[in-house]
Amino acid sequence: QVQLVESGGGLVQAGGSLTLSCAASGGIFSRNRMGWYRQAPGKQRDLVADITSGGNTNYVDSVEGRFTISRDNAKNTLYLQMNSLKPEDTAVYYCNAVPIPSRSWGQGTQVIVSS
Repeated sequence: QVQLVESGGGLVQAGGSLTLSCAASGGIFSRNRMGWYRQAPGKQRDLVADITSGGNTNYVDSVEGRFTISRDNAKNTLYLQMNSLKPEDTAVYYCNAVPIPSRSWGQGTQVIVSS
């Protein structure tokens, strides 16, 4: 079965950086477009960045130029390098397939950006 394990979150000051990782198993990773989603308190879960198996990337405007998504297909691992973090980036971050995510979401990793 699909398993997604996110890690790397934490508390950081505005302007700081974090790198998130997502270890995937169960066949979801190799041929799928994968993405990072985030859910802020009281808000819906939204996709912020995605990457094809061949490495083509897309970002929402609010993170363009600050976040970089990448993947290691040999390790079934997805990454999100986050720079110049802002308080509005505070959320729980999840990885999953795009555009149709698996029903098996991971536990997510919490990112808190203090002002």
